[in-house]
Amino acid sequence: MAEKKKFYAIAVGAKPGLYTSWPKAHAQVKGFPGAKYKGFTTKREAELWLKNPVHTPTAAKVKAAKKISMAPADTSPRPGEVTIYTDGGARFNPGPGGYGVVQIYNDQTKELSGGYQHTTNNRMELMGCIVALRNLEHRDKPVTIYSDSQYVVNGITKGWAKNWRKRGWVKSNKQPAINPDLWAELLDLIEGLNIIFRWVKGHAGHPQNERCDEMAVAWSGKSDLPVDSGYKG
Repeated sequence: MAEKKKFYAIAVGAKPGLYTSWPKAHAQVKGFPGAKYKGFTTKREAELWLKNPVHTPTAAKVKAAKKISMAPADTSPRPGEVTIYTDGGARFNPGPGGYGVVQIYNDQTKELSGGYQHTTNNRMELMGCIVALRNLEHRDKPVTIYSDSQYVVNGITKGWAKNWRKRGWVKSNKQPAINPDLWAELLDLIEGLNIIFRWVKGHAGHPQNERCDEMAVAWSGKSDLPVDSGYKG
């Protein structure tokens, strides 16, 4: 999770142009009908896309475009639904780590973040989801969580975590399940919710995922972080 500068190109929005700050970019597209925008890792790529935002790359350019591909358009927030984006990670894994959350409900955005002095990538990915749901205000609304962690998404959508709990936190191969404390809390938090977990490709220019990554990286670099008491390293 190396910290790097991001560029956000807005083709259709309140004020189209190039931005290096997601909060500023988001202010231009939030609630704007037909908003069209995309995140990039270099200024040059953003400028080229702005010149022709409907361009489809040729086969010769597909390889170069992989690093800047956007997540599917259906990851955008929907009216009446709570949309949550999360990310987390740890430097050196295990090491100091952090998580970031962006929650959007009816054009209202809330950000949450935090970190621990010694933890793992997977624990921070789980913690992002947990903190988001701990602070969920609209529990009577449909909820969609977008995470770039297949570990988290598969653990819920494929029923792995529920089965681990039924077997006393033992996996099908008779090995102990990792992070049972966080999985147990996440399962409790989603109980009774109309919730969907979806995977989104990380580090691929998705603005909200990139923002979550920025928060997670920032926290992992802080000093005097609290202890992750559940980590058994």
